[in-house]
Amino acid sequence: MAGLCGWLSTGGGQDGRDIRERAESLAARHGAGTQHRANPRAACLVRDGWLVEDDQGRIAALVGHPFWRDRELAEYAAAKDHARALLHAWQQYGAGLFDRLGGDFALVVIDTAQGRVLAGVDRIGQQPLHYARIPGGVVFGSTADSVLAHPGLSRTPTAEGLYHYLFFHMLPAPVSLFPGLAKLQGAHCLEAEAGEVQVRPHWQPRFDEPDAADESALGEELRGRLRESVRRRADVDRPGAFLSGGLDSSTVAGMLADVRPGEADTFSIGFHAEGYDELPYARIAAHHFGTRAHEYYVTPEDVVEAVPLIAASYDEPFGNSSALPAYFCARVAADQGVTRMLAGDGGDELFAGNARYAKQGVFEHWGRLPEAARRALEPLFTTLPRGLPVLGKARSYVEQARIPLPDRMQTYNYLHRLAVEDMLAPDFLAAIDRDAPWGLMRDIYHRPAEATSLNRMMYLDWQQTLADNDLRKVSRMVQLAGLDVAYPMLDDDLVEFSCRVPSTLKLQKGRLRHFYKEALSGFLPAEIIDKKKHGFGLPFGVWMHEHAPLREMAYDSLLRLKGQGFLRPAFIDELIRLHREGHSAYYGDFVWILMMLDLWLEAHPADSSVRLPRAAQA
Repeated sequence: MAGLCGWLSTGGGQDGRDIRERAESLAARHGAGTQHRANPRAACLVRDGWLVEDDQGRIAALVGHPFWRDRELAEYAAAKDHARALLHAWQQYGAGLFDRLGGDFALVVIDTAQGRVLAGVDRIGQQPLHYARIPGGVVFGSTADSVLAHPGLSRTPTAEGLYHYLFFHMLPAPVSLFPGLAKLQGAHCLEAEAGEVQVRPHWQPRFDEPDAADESALGEELRGRLRESVRRRADVDRPGAFLSGGLDSSTVAGMLADVRPGEADTFSIGFHAEGYDELPYARIAAHHFGTRAHEYYVTPEDVVEAVPLIAASYDEPFGNSSALPAYFCARVAADQGVTRMLAGDGGDELFAGNARYAKQGVFEHWGRLPEAARRALEPLFTTLPRGLPVLGKARSYVEQARIPLPDRMQTYNYLHRLAVEDMLAPDFLAAIDRDAPWGLMRDIYHRPAEATSLNRMMYLDWQQTLADNDLRKVSRMVQLAGLDVAYPMLDDDLVEFSCRVPSTLKLQKGRLRHFYKEALSGFLPAEIIDKKKHGFGLPFGVWMHEHAPLREMAYDSLLRLKGQGFLRPAFIDELIRLHREGHSAYYGDFVWILMMLDLWLEAHPADSSVRLPRAAQA
């Protein structure tokens, strides 16, 4: 697993021997492939990346798949390595180096003599980076565990962190589960000096939509950029590709077959569950492009076997159930000798493929009515009876349309639909800021300048749905299988290109991915273009009814959570009843989210007591 960690400390009683001993201990723990550098004030470790220290004690480290936009720096990196090029860029441009660096990366430069640290991640946040303040400096790392190895930090989960997990089903940057620990959002950097730490964006998207766009020319440009992105990332001995049969995985698989003719391996997952199996579409794509197709059917027994391992592998709780099929897909690829997987994540967030984008567009029609008309109509609609199909839908439409974006995107959130007071214990409720998740979303949504509501929604999803959820899911599962992963859809040039495609082309008259589908028509099979979106969804809720060991494992987890103190025991009992008697798929998803939290806490027993402020405990 590639990553880096380290720290700079100019105070707090640290001495050189202490830092060196800790660095050597961490290096030994991470095993082969780990480099480390340490001096009396700083240390840095890198695994499967680049690391250098010059004769003045300056340390530079870099992991990921970076490339230099600057010709001189690209030549410097080719002649020496990326770490030396990074140190050279730091000396020439300071924090301006981010304008000259592309690809996916996490980096750090430690200027020991000046007591300064610069750290940052790529534009989307494909590579994570955690950090925490320590006396006189900062500690940083690719994982929470690597930062929490510093003795000045606590591993006790906070109520705020747990609440964000329950809200988002993961921990979105900059939020962490642990006190004092934070994460960099995509396109952000950290600068630390004299004990002060500042975090800011080093890049912002510019949604520059032309008044008149040549759709044909844009489509040709898209196809060329996609092919080039896949070509660069397939430059390894044995590349492979995830293939779900959707638009993006089929595109990546097809482009891989184009740039590596006769050598393209694709990997697909199936389920013996009605409504969940997409293998027929994956087979269509594999046959169309002539790939070497590998398939695996996940079973309930696989879930029981692998779920504890998967839950424990994340350094914070992670509730996306499609991590499990991603893991088995990567494991099959590893067995076949593949060294790097190409994943199609990102296309929906760049080119408007999520159903909620179209749905929110329908709600926007209400906001375009004159204010006087809305004031007159709202009392009429909001008093309509809910039980009648047509009138109830009209009332629901107006009630949702009145909620502004981005809040309206969360109307199906479990914490929005279920009464929080009935779910969470009183002490826990008193310890949290219920508005914090909403405030985080609003901050990100309103960050871009001069953007349509569609582009704002997609930008919000870049930061949370992609960086903190889908990419963490795939990257960790691929790493668990011992492989590397790259995301061709998230190439910097493709991201910038997507910002130039008009919103009216991305989503046209309710048709998701309109521009993308038209551009790839003739390359992708018609069945793939016309199919409904699916993905690697897991039939967990349905299987719980059918498979007793899986049901027992899930219910045991829920019962253990009663003892954690932050959920009301009555809510746990009610959730079990609703799953047994109600909508098994809907409530099964929330059972999964809570089960993964419990299994994570079980795998980290020293960290499992929730930290509440004293006022809440009184």
